[in-house]
Amino acid sequence: MFTNPRFSKIMKFACAGALLLMTFWLASPLVQLLLEMLVCVGAITVAMEAISRPKYIWAAGFASIAVTFNPAIPVTLSRKVFVWVDMVCIVAFLLSVAALKRRPVLSIPSITDRTPGSESL
Repeated sequence: MFTNPRFSKIMKFACAGALLLMTFWLASPLVQLLLEMLVCVGAITVAMEAISRPKYIWAAGFASIAVTFNPAIPVTLSRKVFVWVDMVCIVAFLLSVAALKRRPVLSIPSITDRTPGSESL
């Protein structure tokens, strides 16, 4: 699940969209709970992806986002602070799309090739 780059990218954009909705739209409590669950699961997904890279600072940041938007033990913030936290989290999800990209796998070096480590076909 965490190794599929398409799933990861979809989760990042979905979480950024959910955070944008939570920032500018006061929804019913049930919708708010569902959006918080989506952001929490998305943050856990990105944290696991960052751990597998290994980019531990990104992992710690997204673990803190998961704790902040945890629907089981909600963190209560004022509306003004909540808007700023949402904006920072939106930027973090969008930056993680570029920062946690997979690098292409290099081919196995050949003993007869003069350019070892060239990209695979």
